[in-house]
Amino acid sequence: MDLKIKGKWALVCGASKGLGLGCATSLFKEGVNVVIVARGEDALQQAKASLEKIGGAKVIAVAADITTSAGRDAVWSAPGAPGKDYDIVITNAGGPPPGDFKDWDREVWIKALDANMLTPIELIKATIDGMAARGFGRIVNITSGAVKAPIDILGLSNGARSGLTGFVAGVARASKYVSNNVTINNLLPGAYDTDRLKTTMGGAAKKTGQSIESIAEARKKTIPAQRFGHPDEFGDTCAFMCSQQAGYLTGQNILTDGGSYPGTY
Repeated sequence: MDLKIKGKWALVCGASKGLGLGCATSLFKEGVNVVIVARGEDALQQAKASLEKIGGAKVIAVAADITTSAGRDAVWSAPGAPGKDYDIVITNAGGPPPGDFKDWDREVWIKALDANMLTPIELIKATIDGMAARGFGRIVNITSGAVKAPIDILGLSNGARSGLTGFVAGVARASKYVSNNVTINNLLPGAYDTDRLKTTMGGAAKKTGQSIESIAEARKKTIPAQRFGHPDEFGDTCAFMCSQQAGYLTGQNILTDGGSYPGTY
């Protein structure tokens, strides 16, 4: 299917690896020019090189912390990039650490909110009016399956991402945006084969004395699909949500978890 977004400009956050890179790659294959952002310069340059091998569009890498005002300014002023005139914005930040909520002070909460709620809102605020004026815009927030099925030790993520979800539910339905072909949706990953998942399983292995392989196999058995997801298939889902064909989809939480969520709604 031709998604009819060739030549558009996309900002993809957390795009040096994992799910962010999966989204950037799928968009790039559709002929979308991408500005990829991440904090790690080396991994980001490797991601840029992998995209350039595909060819067919432009790729600009900006090593910056998008959760800071200085990082966002670096993106808006990057040479060759479209300033704030993006057609597609993919917000994405690593999840905050697990733990006991009684151990988290205000500073810890603010850091989680900055990364997983307030930064996406700032990116939306900076780009959405331009999208509406041009008659096209797609914003996809990568959140978490924990928004639908909260996990007790992930209280920071549950709280911050749910706050973003509530905000999006309102602004995505504002007529001045959706009537001008601007949509905002959330993409909720379950267990994907990424470095974050491996780190989590490594911690579980160290705590229990089991091997990472046995931890992984046990985790897969809890998923109806009997496997972990692949970043490239996550990216393809994201690309469709950014397509011309998805113009009637807004304010939704799209869960991709291999059937793990047990609910009907």
